[in-house]
Amino acid sequence: MNVVPLVDVMLVLLIIFMVTAPMMQQGLAVNLPQSRRATPVTAQPVYVTVPADFSQRRVVQLDKDDVPIEVLQERVRQVMLPREDKSVFIRADGGGRIQDLITVMDKLKEGGVEKVGVVTTPPTK
Repeated sequence: MNVVPLVDVMLVLLIIFMVTAPMMQQGLAVNLPQSRRATPVTAQPVYVTVPADFSQRRVVQLDKDDVPIEVLQERVRQVMLPREDKSVFIRADGGGRIQDLITVMDKLKEGGVEKVGVVTTPPTK
């Protein structure tokens, strides 16, 4: 029995998966602001993504789910209820408005979040 064709097919599949895996990142694309003093996260975090078009759409992403701002407080309360760590990290687009970020932070606090962190990237040189 000749296994060379099987090995060829497996190598082609391996190459296809290696090329397509980095492209499978899900979620909203945001340009994160930069920070020189960032602290690494150790626990399994909860992320809220605030897109640049939040002012028009009024929708954020809670982990991977699109959530209208009107129901964000209740959804956050459901997520935070079983957790000991009541912290959330916001991934806000650097080109967005500060008022949009404050609006989302208010809803998070009303939903029972005790600590809010903002995700940044290190500055490019």
